[in-house]
Amino acid sequence: MKVPKRLIIYPLLLMLAVTAMVIIRDFLLRTGQGPAVSRDFQEILESGELNAVTDYNSIGYFVHGDTVQGFQLEMIQALEKEWGIRVNLFLENSLGDNVNGLLEQRYDLIARSIPVNTELKERIAFTVPITFNKQVLVQRKSEFNDSIEPIRQHLDLAKKTIHLAYDSPAILRLNNLSHEIGDTIFIVEDLTYEAEQLVMMVAAGDIDFTVCDEKVAMQLAQKLPEIDVETDISFTQLESWAVRDDAPLLLDSLNSWLNRFTRTRQFRQIHGKYY
Repeated sequence: MKVPKRLIIYPLLLMLAVTAMVIIRDFLLRTGQGPAVSRDFQEILESGELNAVTDYNSIGYFVHGDTVQGFQLEMIQALEKEWGIRVNLFLENSLGDNVNGLLEQRYDLIARSIPVNTELKERIAFTVPITFNKQVLVQRKSEFNDSIEPIRQHLDLAKKTIHLAYDSPAILRLNNLSHEIGDTIFIVEDLTYEAEQLVMMVAAGDIDFTVCDEKVAMQLAQKLPEIDVETDISFTQLESWAVRDDAPLLLDSLNSWLNRFTRTRQFRQIHGKYY
């Protein structure tokens, strides 16, 4: 019986295709161009390095004179010592860019004070809470604002324009607040200045309102007598670090360390120094 040519050719073509795919895959893996292997705790320990990102502000990470200081920096240094690895710390203020960098595996850890919310929980995994904070409205006191009294009621934010740093965590809260009061709150995202510079612009009268973490705002209020930081925008929020969802061992290891470290005298000293 004569076998049709197609019954011979098709299996040969399939074998050739599979062989080509295997060769290409092996080449990409050898040259480092294939799909990246997700880094979890074991891979980090074996590499001896952890890539972390934080933001630049007067509490978390900043330059003072000729030294670098900050709450997040000292926490990372304590983690380095505990795990015996090197932490490569990157600076990037945009939380959205932090999250994208984490998901793209440029970073293993976002080491900044991130307000825990349901929207972010769908994308990343939060550690146990490290600090507590809330967001406050920064405005001028009446004596520096033509005798106009500071806003105390959220309803009075209707039709007001609030300047925020690009991709600020406060955007989500203000959008929710706009729904709560049933009116528009205009948000201007500033691509040039961060939260602290915007606070200074409020003090100088260049803009009328911004929103800032209470801890940062209170520190700045000591240097800027023009500003009022007494109006809360949010309830007290838990703040944590974050890792990828596909790094469960890293999350467990961080939680174990944080649960122990946050009970120590060293942590109380670090926390008291900056907060």
